[in-house]
Amino acid sequence: MLQFQVNKPACIRCGECVFDCPSRIIGVEEGYPAIPAEKESACIRCEHCLTVCPTGAVSILGYQPAESRLLEGNLPDASQLETLIKGRRSVRRYQEENVDPELMQRLLEAAWHAPTGVNSRQVRFTVIDDREKLSRLRDEVMAGLVQLQKENRIPREMAYFSRFVRVWERQKVDLIFRNAPHLLIATAPKGVACPKEDCLIALSYFELLAQSSGLGTVWNGLVKWAFDLLPEAREKLGIPEDHLFGYSMSFGMPAVRYFRTVQHAPAIIHRPM
Repeated sequence: MLQFQVNKPACIRCGECVFDCPSRIIGVEEGYPAIPAEKESACIRCEHCLTVCPTGAVSILGYQPAESRLLEGNLPDASQLETLIKGRRSVRRYQEENVDPELMQRLLEAAWHAPTGVNSRQVRFTVIDDREKLSRLRDEVMAGLVQLQKENRIPREMAYFSRFVRVWERQKVDLIFRNAPHLLIATAPKGVACPKEDCLIALSYFELLAQSSGLGTVWNGLVKWAFDLLPEAREKLGIPEDHLFGYSMSFGMPAVRYFRTVQHAPAIIHRPM
């Protein structure tokens, strides 16, 4: 049941919820918005109707508009957001401490609001929330990679990756996990419309919010390669077999501070016709 309800005294009958519904299932009954029972299955649960109502008269899925945060007066300044995007850095040096659990939960909950294809909302976050746990996982993964190296089972096209494994074996220098205290892996069911894209978008949202909160992040393709080579590590973390491994991200309190944005060449932009 969608639990689509309209507070009639508050409804100004502007029709915005009707016009903005992506599935076009909201109609008008006796002058007020309504969803016929036979059309409920077509709802993609986007909640556009709840958010577009200017008077907060519409509720759906048991969610009440009064419990949502108002956008007016609470959105970031565009110039500051631009600086955040341009000043974002890949952080590879971290402090030896855990991120506050409450902050971590808040970031994950917010990042899960990222858009997904057909509003599937099936991205699954696997997070190592303690540096000691990640240290143990790293040691196990690195031991597995060293064994693969000795057996000459790392593909030739991954020679670049093999070098990192050798550095760990000989010097115990962590160039893969980067001694970060935390690891975030985004996966999604292979059967949804666009699982990989959903994961990448969710991690992008997480990264910007994390860096705005003073944390450091790095898109960690090396960890993804390690899990591709060691499926038992994936199994150990309880990642479902039917999930596509979207990507991984290391994060934590940075041990480095950046003071200004970089300067790149102009954007590559093509405007046909």
